[in-house]
Amino acid sequence: MELVTNQCKSETKPSTKDDAYPSGRSVSDIGYPWQTFRCQKACKAIIDNPVLVYYILNQILRIHNKMGQRPKGSSAKSNLSVSSSGEASNNGKGTPLDDNNKNVVVVAKRSSYVILALFVLVIYGTWGVYHYQFESLPAPLTLEQVGKRGFSEHEAMKHVEALTQLGPHPVGSVALNRALQYVLQASETIKKTAHWEVDVEVDFFHAKSGANNLVGGLFKGKTLVYSDLNHIVLRLLPKYASEAGENAILVSSHIDSVFSAEGAGDCSSCVAVMLELARGISQWAHGFKNAVIFLFNTGEEDGLNGAHSFITQHPWSDTIQLAIDLEAMGIGGKSSIFQAGPHPWAIENYAFVAKYPSAQIIAEDIFSSGAIKSATDFQVYKELAGLSGLDFAYMDNTAVYHTKNDRLELLKPGSLQHLGDNMLAFLLHAAASSNLPKGKGESSQDKAIYFDILGTYMITFRQRLANMLYNSVILQSLLIWTMSVLMGGYVAAISLALSCLSVILMWICSISFSVIVAFILPLVSSSPVPFVACPWLVVGLFGAPALLGAFIGHHMGYLILQSYLSRTFVGRKRNLPTSVQADVAKLDAERWLYKTGLLQWLILLMVGNYYKIGSSYLALAWLISPAFAYGLLEATLSPARLPKPLKTLTLLIGLSIPFLISSGMIIRLTATVIGTVIRFVRNPGSTPEWLGNMIIAIFIAAIICLTMVYLLSYVHISGAKMPIIVATCILFAISLGAVWMGVVPPFTEDTARAVNVVHVVDTTGTYSEKLKPVSYISLFSTTPGNLIKEADQIGEGFVCGRDRLQDFVTFSVNYSCWTDKGAETGWVASDIPAMHVEKDTKEENRITQILIDTKLSTRWSLGINTKQIEDFQLKDTVLFEELIPLGEKSSVDGWHIIQFSGGTKAPTKFDLTLFWNKTRATITSDDEKKENLLLRIRSDVDRQTAQIEKVLQKLPLWCSLFGKSTIPNTLAFLGSLPVDF
Repeated sequence: MELVTNQCKSETKPSTKDDAYPSGRSVSDIGYPWQTFRCQKACKAIIDNPVLVYYILNQILRIHNKMGQRPKGSSAKSNLSVSSSGEASNNGKGTPLDDNNKNVVVVAKRSSYVILALFVLVIYGTWGVYHYQFESLPAPLTLEQVGKRGFSEHEAMKHVEALTQLGPHPVGSVALNRALQYVLQASETIKKTAHWEVDVEVDFFHAKSGANNLVGGLFKGKTLVYSDLNHIVLRLLPKYASEAGENAILVSSHIDSVFSAEGAGDCSSCVAVMLELARGISQWAHGFKNAVIFLFNTGEEDGLNGAHSFITQHPWSDTIQLAIDLEAMGIGGKSSIFQAGPHPWAIENYAFVAKYPSAQIIAEDIFSSGAIKSATDFQVYKELAGLSGLDFAYMDNTAVYHTKNDRLELLKPGSLQHLGDNMLAFLLHAAASSNLPKGKGESSQDKAIYFDILGTYMITFRQRLANMLYNSVILQSLLIWTMSVLMGGYVAAISLALSCLSVILMWICSISFSVIVAFILPLVSSSPVPFVACPWLVVGLFGAPALLGAFIGHHMGYLILQSYLSRTFVGRKRNLPTSVQADVAKLDAERWLYKTGLLQWLILLMVGNYYKIGSSYLALAWLISPAFAYGLLEATLSPARLPKPLKTLTLLIGLSIPFLISSGMIIRLTATVIGTVIRFVRNPGSTPEWLGNMIIAIFIAAIICLTMVYLLSYVHISGAKMPIIVATCILFAISLGAVWMGVVPPFTEDTARAVNVVHVVDTTGTYSEKLKPVSYISLFSTTPGNLIKEADQIGEGFVCGRDRLQDFVTFSVNYSCWTDKGAETGWVASDIPAMHVEKDTKEENRITQILIDTKLSTRWSLGINTKQIEDFQLKDTVLFEELIPLGEKSSVDGWHIIQFSGGTKAPTKFDLTLFWNKTRATITSDDEKKENLLLRIRSDVDRQTAQIEKVLQKLPLWCSLFGKSTIPNTLAFLGSLPVDF
């Protein structure tokens, strides 16, 4: 608050300017004077600053009571606030202060109530933005409300209910065949009820065997082979405009689920939306210029095989110009765009017509970086077919992904209506357009930057415009900083360096405090991730320490900077009283810290602009808005004016836009990161228990340091320092106490821990020795933490530890629980896959032919040692189809993995031809011969043995089976072929 000593008559109005304002200074020179509410000019000066009104009105009565006892005409002392780095002046020309001004008492202080109110405003404002942007869903509509041309969630939910009642329906299951028949029947109904001028074609497409050779992301070092896949393809186009069939828009999703989930979210909800969209569009398509194709594929969960088989085999695939994929990484909520392009046409037109737009390019940046280990059919459409388009995903409650809790009861009302309304508007617009991007023939390096505001408005602009804007802001900012340092001399340079030190200390302390908690949690909790079931715990467990550390580090830097500025004022401003010099140093340090927050975001903008990161617009917003507010309300062209405390209005104006466009998204991303902890460990036991916590701790600390840097600048001259320290410590203590005492369980029945129970029959190393297979029941988890509590509740003689390494070809298990009880039954020797060497020519160009018989399994994985094998070829021995041709193969850690997945009629016998490297490592010792394997195989059978059923019945409610393409079913056979066979 800006206060100044002033003579203000208590009974009579001053008759002259000199009487009212000593030393001939004006109101703007002195500041905002106040003594009693009788002083009219003082009150007017206060009201001119609206941010101070609320505080002043609450304090005015107390001040009046204190001042009312003074004699008339007496002067009251108040606080003087001052701001800029020039010499003190009374006339704007640099003349020294007179003796009257030397008696002025200056106090640099800000009310603690203002700071606390700002923190409360940030918390509630952030939550309000998140709630409105991501949790505000449209009301579900009935068919009567929307008519035959609209989208009805009530109708779509009927499809979700029908598909989820089938239970888990993975590839090769009877349940999947029933799901296909249901979708086929629904498609035929749409065909019968379509507009008479609309041609509806329904194709039950059976895909031939094929191989998916994608090399990016999760597919490096792999070949995905598929067979006996069936899809439902539905095409709508005008009956009397045959040319519309030459250009089509593809809308795609998958019917199959993993073996561990009924798939309400992933992706029965997507299939239901597509069926309801097709019903509505069948009444509109007579006016279309482009066809709309709905692809209901299978095989997505085993490696995007459905999309690959359609693009490479279906005749309609050549007509597609635009692809839209519907996916789910959780269940329900708003379906947001997390990938778009590469051509910007789709996202720009979606922003133009979407009713409830939801899209964030930061999600695309994170997904494409590989931070989230996942892939969607959109990767096939973009990389293999060269198509542009949009990729949607449900992201609420990501912790239930691929677990038993992906069920209908957790699907939020309004979720399908939100996606359906947006998709219907976009498809009607795109199908009627004559400007579709021309698929493979047209691409654009000028990608789109996109984000929505409160789920109501959407902003898109091209990368070229972004480059121009970013470069302009960067150059102007660097110019301003350079001129400021040059004009301020070595004092300004050192002040800048010390203020940067404050930001560095803020980052170091914030990350350190938060990371320490990451190491503590495994020691005090039954689970190293005790916040999964209650994500808000991270606010107390990591957010509070991160904020406390950020403040302590920032304040340490502030004290160092303030001490330096105080010493420089002794030589530069000897005409000021010592007390005034100290307060001026505090105020000058406050401003330096605020401006260093701008420098922090400038650096991020420069990095983002250099690497063409789409979400660099966030750095622009966090730089421009606070800089504009500072320049508007704080900066001055006069070097003679002394610093004043930063206005609260500066902070409110400066942070309003950044918080509006980013705070809701920050909560959304944090919730997504927390949910992925369930499946964080790809190779169980291979990572420390605290690693997942540390990632979350650093992530939250980074958010605190980036977003709170401006607000922390306001705290140092306030009385809120101790309340902030106490409040964060109490919040942390309560959260840690709740975890320690088990008040909040780490997992619940609705948010379960991901585990796998597998009956393993291991024949590794028995090729020539003919040893008896080893069988056991294995319990392991992709969620960090040991399994002692779960094993104790199950019983059945489970032993936990790292003594039994399990190689499942696609991944390995270093920590697990296992038992031999009941493991000898439930399988027979004839079920074990066989690898027989049919021919081996040991010449210079050595070639080996191996017959592989997977017996009952149509889902298997084979590892080939690329240190020994240069190339290979895989054929189906029944139809003599070449599944994997000769050619360059990628590898990871010296192995190339073949993953096979097929339907009930898929082949089980294969001919593998190996072409050896001409230079191979020599194997000498017997141990090396045993450990050096040429082939490793795992075959899965979707069958529960008696012992597996018993274990699953005793599985704690807070646990759930977890499924994905690399994880085995409940019965798995392991085998190998040594190099020296």
